[in-house]
Amino acid sequence: MSDFGAQCESVLAEAVALLGGSERCGQVEMARAVSQTFQEEGRLAVQAGTGTGKSLGYLVPALLHAVNNDARVVVSTATLALQHQIINKDAPIALQALRNVVGVSPRVEVLKGWQNYVCLHKLNGGYEGTGEDLFTAAENSAGVGNEIDSSDSGTKRPRAPRGYVAQTKRLYEWARETQTGDRDEAPSGISARAWRQVSLSSLECVGEKCPFRGECFQVHAREKAAEAEVVVTNHAMLGLAAAGRPTPLPEFEALVVDEAHELAERVRSQATSELSGAMVASVGKVSGRLGLDCTERINDQALVIDLFLNGLEAKRYQSVPTEIQECQTLLIPALKQGLLELSSRSDEEGNSKEDAQVAVAKGALSGLLDTLEAMNPASVESGENVLWLSRGRGKEADQEPRLYVAPLNVADKLSARIWDETAVVVTSATLKLGGSFSPVLHTIGLDLGLPTTKTLDVGTPFSPEKQGILYLAKDLPAPGRGEHPEVFWERLVDLVQASRGGALGLFSSRKMAEMAGEVLRERTDFPILVQGEDSMASLVKEMREDAEACLMGTLSLWQGVDLPGDTCRLVIIDRVPFPVPSDPMVQARSEAAQLAGRNPFMEVSVTHAALLMAQGAGRLLRSHEDRGVVAVLDSRVAYKNYGKFLVASMPPLWPTTDADLILAALRRLAKSIFE
Repeated sequence: MSDFGAQCESVLAEAVALLGGSERCGQVEMARAVSQTFQEEGRLAVQAGTGTGKSLGYLVPALLHAVNNDARVVVSTATLALQHQIINKDAPIALQALRNVVGVSPRVEVLKGWQNYVCLHKLNGGYEGTGEDLFTAAENSAGVGNEIDSSDSGTKRPRAPRGYVAQTKRLYEWARETQTGDRDEAPSGISARAWRQVSLSSLECVGEKCPFRGECFQVHAREKAAEAEVVVTNHAMLGLAAAGRPTPLPEFEALVVDEAHELAERVRSQATSELSGAMVASVGKVSGRLGLDCTERINDQALVIDLFLNGLEAKRYQSVPTEIQECQTLLIPALKQGLLELSSRSDEEGNSKEDAQVAVAKGALSGLLDTLEAMNPASVESGENVLWLSRGRGKEADQEPRLYVAPLNVADKLSARIWDETAVVVTSATLKLGGSFSPVLHTIGLDLGLPTTKTLDVGTPFSPEKQGILYLAKDLPAPGRGEHPEVFWERLVDLVQASRGGALGLFSSRKMAEMAGEVLRERTDFPILVQGEDSMASLVKEMREDAEACLMGTLSLWQGVDLPGDTCRLVIIDRVPFPVPSDPMVQARSEAAQLAGRNPFMEVSVTHAALLMAQGAGRLLRSHEDRGVVAVLDSRVAYKNYGKFLVASMPPLWPTTDADLILAALRRLAKSIFE
């Protein structure tokens, strides 16, 4: 073992001791592999199951690598929850251990997007009269339910969110006292619309002309990140870099991507642009305030786009419609001319409010220009970009039509702009799908180029095959497109009755989750909670406090809920969560796989479902003491060929198709808890 490796293990042991824990073999193995990867400037993918302590498994070697090599390491996460955990819990422990063992204390800082901080200039009236611009456009078109008649004109205006005035008042009071301006420290219950009253995008910033530049929260956050040895950020920031856009990320020598299974979708989401008539009209409004020469053309095209999109079918388009191309021909030069006019104005001496108006206009025109250029006809026809029109889904199905464009493949961009010339470690509790790292590595481009990505599965300190059972309901009819049959609901009730509650229901649709809530309320006496009836935090808290409570929900429950102990002893999956076949991106990715000679169903649909099922099944065992059952009530998993792939993606629980055995096991478990 190298001196660096021995040093890493000593610091890790000290960190675990500070937590009052004991050595975890998987965590030690992970830390060794991460250390070696940093030293060799290689690439590593690590699957670290629940309970491994993977954050310390990469933070300790990251801190040591930064100190010993005068280097900077960036850590990227998908979720705010993990970012909080790293900054507020794991990093302080790792730093204390480093001080105790090595006697050094490097800096760890968090770097967020510009809009995550209060803008002091805006807070103090510098942007009065600029309006809410593009964001308001989206809200104005949110549907009939969000509009009320104006008492004096009969025209429609957006309905303010419930408590909006109170929210804004609380936000302003906090914003005038905060020392950091960080949105995460703001009072709870602040809506996105209220937050926009005190924040702005980097494009809207007046820069050096700002009278509050010396006190700017955004600038200070970037300055601290530039001086830190370890910078914690999010996948959206990597998405900007992958798209070739400027980012505030300082230069770094090593990168750790946690929650790497979400990276491809986060990067694609970051690169997605949208176009609507209201959006263009809003840009015209901003342009009109400054009397720009391009205003009339923008307003004319806003009407054209609005009329055309309203008559367009909601589907994927493999070429840019002629009408949109004509708008591009007219708008792109006009927007570029408008930006030149704004640049000349920004060079002139003016008051701070005029500077703010110019900055907001620059942001608006630049955003629209980027969107129109992203809808490049050649890139859409070649399949490089995917174009589709949407009017929303479910309760938002009647919203204003919007044209979207997104890159089909983000792997090439990540490979060329992120993975190249830096040491890379990607990790997650669910990196292996179907027993292989290949599906996830393929989607993020770590199967491209050199060096070859090494893989490591450090397992979990739990004993899944002893602590849990995987029940595949082979005797139930395969689910159809409509509602579940009565026999399905009978089996659901039997399972919940046998476990005496404590069930987490993961459903593929909101409608089925709500129906499950109705059935269980009618046929059992347990407290039944349903997603959407209260905030997620309140529902989870209520379930944690009552061992008989059950929670039924959809996608956010599959990945984001932690219910250790007796709280959750039964996880129910109603059906394989395949993506919607008509989804434009699913269609495009399937076609690309078919053209490349690969199996589109396995590569796109089954892989998507496997990742969700791995995450969902992972809700069961959150500690050494947890026991219970994951019940998959979709019989196809038991007899279809792809079922083996799905099962191999989930934790290795003891499998069975025997309903009587499962019910008896749940009754014994419930008895041990309640009697």
